Amino acid sequence: MKAVIMAGGEGTRLRPLTSNSPKPMMPIANVPMMEHVVRLLARHGLDDIVVTVAFLANHIRNYFGDGSEFGVRMRYATEESPLGTAGSVRNAMDELDDTFLVISGDVLTDVDLGAVIRAHEQRGAFGSIALKRVENPVEFGIVITRDDGTIERFLEKPTWGQVFSDTINTGIYVLDP
Repeated sequence: MKAVIMAGGEGTRLRPLTSNSPKPMMPIANVPMMEHVVRLLARHGLDDIVVTVAFLANHIRNYFGDGSEFGVRMRYATEESPLGTAGSVRNAMDELDDTFLVISGDVLTDVDLGAVIRAHEQRGAFGSIALKRVENPVEFGIVITRDDGTIERFLEKPTWGQVFSDTINTGIYVLDP
């Protein structure tokens, strides 16, 4: 299965740290955040990766190259202007011909991606989102689901007065083309 890493955002909330380097290249334990993501994907057998890039794209391309140093194959889909999450995935569709996983280039997680993929396949869904419960949901996109798991409502980064759920979007999706 292929994976898409979304790495095109400007990381404006982390300015000035991201003025000269894209957010996925910010170091965690002396390693760019996105390298942690790449290694997570590789551990789960997702070694065919398309990276969506825009802001300071060469920083990412120069560091990861074709991905061979990380045990993966990497290609890049460049956004000429910001396209958002759905637009960046659509921009990469030429490379995607079967079910694929989408993950943010700045997500730090130890989630079992295999379990996420299996749940998607078992449900026969055309799209799945990995969700998680948290104590403070205002920093995230929050989600309400029906009893059968279908998404009923979605709100990105609500204020406390708008909070209607403690379940958040992890930024990990499994989609069918």
